[in-house]
Amino acid sequence: MQNDFVSGSLGSAEALAIVPQVRKLILTWDGMLAYTLDTHSNGYLNTSEGKALPVEHCIAGTEGHQLVDELGELLKDAKVFEKPTFGSVALASWIVSLKDLKQVLLVGLCTDICVVSNALLIKAMRPELPLRVLSSCCAGSNKERHLAALETMKSCQIEVF
Repeated sequence: MQNDFVSGSLGSAEALAIVPQVRKLILTWDGMLAYTLDTHSNGYLNTSEGKALPVEHCIAGTEGHQLVDELGELLKDAKVFEKPTFGSVALASWIVSLKDLKQVLLVGLCTDICVVSNALLIKAMRPELPLRVLSSCCAGSNKERHLAALETMKSCQIEVF
């Protein structure tokens, strides 16, 4: 839920629309909170990702890298994982280390890139842990890709609701 994915260089109306729902979910959540930050450097356009997606975004130290204002204070005590690419191995490894964890709920942006990547990493590393994705608190790079990612996750035994 970083600025660049909501209202910045990769923002969309769909991403902007889910911010209130994500905020409401966080306010009512009674469990641990963690989030990832897409984190790139000024040389992003020279990376393999930057060559495939030539839009500078989430450059460390910029406004676009920060969480949207509506969520920043709510997540001040949450576990944070900076990641240079789509999925966070560190997040999935942390989840593996939490032996008493009963379930994981994923929300965020973009459904078809980061959400699906993190979901598949977590599912691969902890296949028996119930893993859920709240589709109304996710948005994709476009509507078709959002829906395709949800179907992919369903195919991989991730509960999508």
